[in-house]
Amino acid sequence: MTDIAVEGSGRFLAGRDVAGEPPDARRVLQLALAAVWMLDAVLQYQSFMYSKGFGQMLAATAPGNPGVIAHPITWDASLIEHHSTLLNTIFATVQLLIALGIAYRPTVKIALGVSIAWVLGVWWFGEGLGDVLTGGASPVTGAPGAVLIYGIIAVLLWPSDRAGPAPYVAARAVGLSAARAIWVVFWTAMVFFTLQSANLTAQGLHDQVAGLAAGEPGWLAAIENHAAAALAGNGIAGSVVLAVVFALIAVSVFMPARAASGVLVLALVTAALIWVVGQAFGAILTGGGTDPNSGPLLALLALLYWPGLGARPAGAVAADRPVPA
Repeated sequence: MTDIAVEGSGRFLAGRDVAGEPPDARRVLQLALAAVWMLDAVLQYQSFMYSKGFGQMLAATAPGNPGVIAHPITWDASLIEHHSTLLNTIFATVQLLIALGIAYRPTVKIALGVSIAWVLGVWWFGEGLGDVLTGGASPVTGAPGAVLIYGIIAVLLWPSDRAGPAPYVAARAVGLSAARAIWVVFWTAMVFFTLQSANLTAQGLHDQVAGLAAGEPGWLAAIENHAAAALAGNGIAGSVVLAVVFALIAVSVFMPARAASGVLVLALVTAALIWVVGQAFGAILTGGGTDPNSGPLLALLALLYWPGLGARPAGAVAADRPVPA
């Protein structure tokens, strides 16, 4: 694992444990990612996932997609319905192993690599590509697909360091220019999905929230019902405001550190509102949620770009290079 050493000290800060030294910011964020994968695994072991309902839930992601995307989803869902015990156990165990692999430092690279491959399969067969090809994708309900964000975060948390400035964790593995490009592309896509015609209707946001109360605890159902009532008839204004927020977040990587931090606070608040109001915590309290949806991942992604958090110290050099005398 390639990491960095502070010039003159010879102590490794990121990739190797140093006696008495706490984990650095990137390692803490890796552990946070591992915790979300662990939650996914626990949810995947729920009894509902061993019923035909799980396969039917997957099949519901096929409609609206092109045939070349939809037909494999339908085939996969049918296969799972008929072999749910074996296949769901495999799915849950893979996610459990990814979580443990990221949490165990010597296997973090292997686990992150496996997670990226797993993400691509789940994004297609489990999320129908996040509805991005159906015209009905909405960031409020999880577009462009929660599992896709796992893959982006895995790339940005890769335990290596490139030469050049790294003002935040995301820039360490891929470089500052690539980190900025990933951030801008992702949040610009969020703007695009928010402004699709399906979301620019008076009842658009109301309809996305209205059905979330079913099966939820009373307190959460009350929140969803009140939110749906507030959004009734205000879908266009709500979507436009949300698009403006996403656009502001997209350009935050070019702002001075103080201003960027303020916008990232807005990103965290927005992620929390989406998670509660638009996703009902990913339906994990109903016994039928497979993951917490995109809200927590959006927050984790924002932390990867927090100015100064996990920044490469001044004078730091790559650990596999000699430290100047």
